[in-house]
Amino acid sequence: MLGFLKNPVVVTAEINMNLVALTVMGLISRLWGLSYPRAVVFDEVYYGQFVSLYMKRIFFVDDSGPPFGHMLLALGGYLGGFDGNFLWNRIGAEYSMNVPVRSLRLLPALAGALCVPLAYQILVELQFSHCAALGAALLILLENSLITQSRFMLLESILIFFILLAVLSYLKFYNLQRHSSFSGSWWFWLLLTGVACSCAVGVKYMGLFTYMLLLAIAGLHFWHMIGDQNLSNVSLMCHFLARGLALIIIPVAMYLSFFYVHLTLLYRSGPHDQIMTSAFQASLEGGLARITQGQPLEVAYGSQITLRNVLGKPMQCWLHSHTNTYPIRYENGRGSSHQQQVTCYPFKDVNNWWIVKDPGMQQLVVSNPPRPVRHGDIVQLVHGITTRYLNTHDVAAPLSPHSQEVSCYIDYNISMPAQNLWRVEIVNRESDTDVWKTILSEVRFVHVNTSAVLKLSGASLPEWGYRQLEVVGEKLSKGYHQSMLWNVEEHRYGKSQEQKEREVELHSPTQMDISKNLSFMAKFTELQWKILTLKNEDTEHKYSSSALDWITMDTNIAYWLHPTSGAQIHLLGNVVIWASANVAALVYMCLSLWYLLRRRRKMYDIPEGAWQLWVSAGGICVGGWAVNYLPFFLMEKTLFLYHYLPALTFQILLIPIVLQHLGDHLCRSLLLKSMFSALIVAWFSSVYLVYCTFSPVTYGEPSLSVTELKDLRWKDSWNILIRKQ
Repeated sequence: MLGFLKNPVVVTAEINMNLVALTVMGLISRLWGLSYPRAVVFDEVYYGQFVSLYMKRIFFVDDSGPPFGHMLLALGGYLGGFDGNFLWNRIGAEYSMNVPVRSLRLLPALAGALCVPLAYQILVELQFSHCAALGAALLILLENSLITQSRFMLLESILIFFILLAVLSYLKFYNLQRHSSFSGSWWFWLLLTGVACSCAVGVKYMGLFTYMLLLAIAGLHFWHMIGDQNLSNVSLMCHFLARGLALIIIPVAMYLSFFYVHLTLLYRSGPHDQIMTSAFQASLEGGLARITQGQPLEVAYGSQITLRNVLGKPMQCWLHSHTNTYPIRYENGRGSSHQQQVTCYPFKDVNNWWIVKDPGMQQLVVSNPPRPVRHGDIVQLVHGITTRYLNTHDVAAPLSPHSQEVSCYIDYNISMPAQNLWRVEIVNRESDTDVWKTILSEVRFVHVNTSAVLKLSGASLPEWGYRQLEVVGEKLSKGYHQSMLWNVEEHRYGKSQEQKEREVELHSPTQMDISKNLSFMAKFTELQWKILTLKNEDTEHKYSSSALDWITMDTNIAYWLHPTSGAQIHLLGNVVIWASANVAALVYMCLSLWYLLRRRRKMYDIPEGAWQLWVSAGGICVGGWAVNYLPFFLMEKTLFLYHYLPALTFQILLIPIVLQHLGDHLCRSLLLKSMFSALIVAWFSSVYLVYCTFSPVTYGEPSLSVTELKDLRWKDSWNILIRKQ
């Protein structure tokens, strides 16, 4: 029974020493002196704010992309014991002792270091030699811009890591396809492809470009499988479902999970939640939730309400009125009704309160039991403080002459009767009998007499309107633009019929209990829409650049400058590598065109296997470069050199591929091969020399003299910082 103990247990393992050595070198190059400089470096001032908000569980919205990358940076802060207390307001500010600098920068550095062995493995899986794979890894290792970007609290190195992991996983899966379909390792690499793609998209939307590329390649490979007569229909369906599960369903589920964790962590109200809807704000702890807790859910006749415009642009605001009237004549000579002004006011104020009145009754209190207002009901809106009725008529609005003026009606005993009946239309209703609900219902107010819709024009009124936002009656409106939608934010059931008692009531907090929690999908949908549509005003940055500047590296970015010495850090690439990458791409495209023309004439210069290898490598490397670079020509946003780094990474992988192809198929004689090898050695020596030359501005030390800094300005367009003597 215990016979197995007679022999020793032996475990054998194959260790690729190339891979081990590359990993160690990658870790050294990225982790050495990681806490230097102990100061805010360039975009750390941006990402650090979000890390602090995570530590304090305060909600925020970042229009640059999904939350997964931010959560990884916050994880570093959490593991380092960061409490979130640091003012991220200035590049170059010294970190206080409570900021775990090394921990915050650790995950980007690890991701950057692991890109080195990933590059090696990708070329091996593409069926190129270990020598070519080693060359690709060393080029990634010695690329100064990749080193700089991975040593700080930035996201590009994490993005590139997941992109390369996705490519490697798919290549391993595809290579197993030929002999080990549906094996454990086959499933592992297929699932890891989907997971890595989802993580890449979750870090930055730029990851979507590589994800689409891999989906296209997977689709092309499956198309070829359909033509394989050895595969049955059942087998093909299983392959299709497996790919659909791993490459579509799992990435979508993971993407949703990033937002679920994000929203679970950030449950407290903060400065960013003001751009969200009232329902979203009310779901957060503090802020609006503190005000609206306990409000009645159903709006009834006699309800006292505040109405917030759903659009939230140019700023959040509430339907408002005050005792001031429109001027008799505007600056352009047009006349007005001289009625009481109605505006949209961007601050909470007692003049934001309105009373929902039944036109057939005089009372301004809620009956017992309350009579709820439903979709399609006709109401009057009475201003709570002045008791005047919301009104619109055929008078041009002050700043939008093609729309109607909206006012609170004053009876001047002239031929201008009140027109104050409004039909309530619940836009997000589930049925035509839906009840108007606090916070949840998005409502359109349609004027009964003129069919005009109550709308926020967004224009700012002159001094006579206290610079508040114009509200108009929009004629002939089609659709449901958010500027025409309103939701009840604060709500109470009115109890006081007398005006003085009602004014006291309007200043009082509500006391009734009701829950208005949004579902996760409702919160996700709203947050995702805000991320995609929220536009910060793009301003020209000192170090912004165009996509054309990146190819020849005509630009750089100064990341950090020592306050007293000449020590500084720049995002600058290895000039030899960037130039070689461009040459490799050009050679690849020219050779591919030449081969295609020759093959069309039935002339085959290289074996079929070499041609298939050449095409597949180009699909990954040239395709990866194109999808990660060309879309920037269509983007209307401020661009920086670091946006090019994912595309550059694919271009670098192409260099050893082209070199091996030239050596194997174009250098026919032994003499040519020897000369070609000598050129490669000389070229690689120059790569290392340039790496060493620019390492002081890659790592920030040692400090350079003025003369040495001037010597590094190889291009006039580079902005190397030199202190005035």
